[in-house]
Amino acid sequence: MKTIDLRSDTVTKPTAAMKQTMFEADVGDDVYGEDPTVNFLENKAADLLGKEAALFCASGTQSNLIALMAHCERGDEYIVGQDAHTYKYEAGGAAVLGSIQPQPVSLEADGTLDLEAVRNVIKPDDFHFAQTKLLCLENTIGGKVLPLAYIAQAKKLVDEHHLAFHLDGARLFNAMISQGVDVKEITMPFDSISICLSKGLGAPIGSVLVANSAIIAKARRIRKILGGGMRQAGMLAAAGIYALDNNLQRLNDDHANAKLLEQGFSAIEGITLHGRAQTNMVFFSAEKQKQLVDFLAEKNIIISNRKVIRLVFHLDVTADDVQKVIAAVNEFYRTKV
Repeated sequence: MKTIDLRSDTVTKPTAAMKQTMFEADVGDDVYGEDPTVNFLENKAADLLGKEAALFCASGTQSNLIALMAHCERGDEYIVGQDAHTYKYEAGGAAVLGSIQPQPVSLEADGTLDLEAVRNVIKPDDFHFAQTKLLCLENTIGGKVLPLAYIAQAKKLVDEHHLAFHLDGARLFNAMISQGVDVKEITMPFDSISICLSKGLGAPIGSVLVANSAIIAKARRIRKILGGGMRQAGMLAAAGIYALDNNLQRLNDDHANAKLLEQGFSAIEGITLHGRAQTNMVFFSAEKQKQLVDFLAEKNIIISNRKVIRLVFHLDVTADDVQKVIAAVNEFYRTKV
């Protein structure tokens, strides 16, 4: 029986076509800059996002940390959302390895940061304080899409205060699909962007940091410091190229499946939905939640047992799978509660 895994969009398996592309990849030593497939991926990502250069990294955590260290020196500060990945879910790397002080700001319900709150925590030019150097946003965040007008307002703020501007765009293409725009419309205001190839796009590994040539030159040295220099990495890069060529528009399917499940759950007594699905995520809480999680596991449906459960849709989940999940939850509340 097929396992339906809704814990994250990182659980996907490479398709046969992606594996074949990886198998056939032309490779070389990337630390020497001689892997043609890595070079192609980096150029492709830079062109796609409208920037000068890019750097292939092992993970989104690594590419975000490299970006923070490229923008900030030891003792500097970056402003970030309280629940943002770069602050909450990356093991404190900016502080531990970069000696960069985070200044978290509470997220608003729509995933934005109140820009007046951001303005109020920017430190004055005084040797008592860490120097504020960077504002970091995340898009999407908690499945929510940052409005283009909001990004433009944030850009005015960072320019006014001479700050750098980084985007954790792990699920950037979900935002692109949701808003129906060219991805460059989202990325243009940012000085650097990290995109994840293994979230939603189906690659087994890898992220790309995109920025201007000067930032990427600095980032390449930082990647080496962090142990991120890879040799014949073209086989991994080939998966990323395949993902960018084939798996962007299909994100529409994930968004549609999230809405389909949301519609089905809305009719189930015992389920409380939290917000509306904008992209590929549905959030809910449930009566008898632990029992529900265990019941679904018996039916090969895997979900995380959190205070608020997050279900994430990806290329290994079909509309038929969604109907099976809805039916199983219905069965639980009819027969077990």
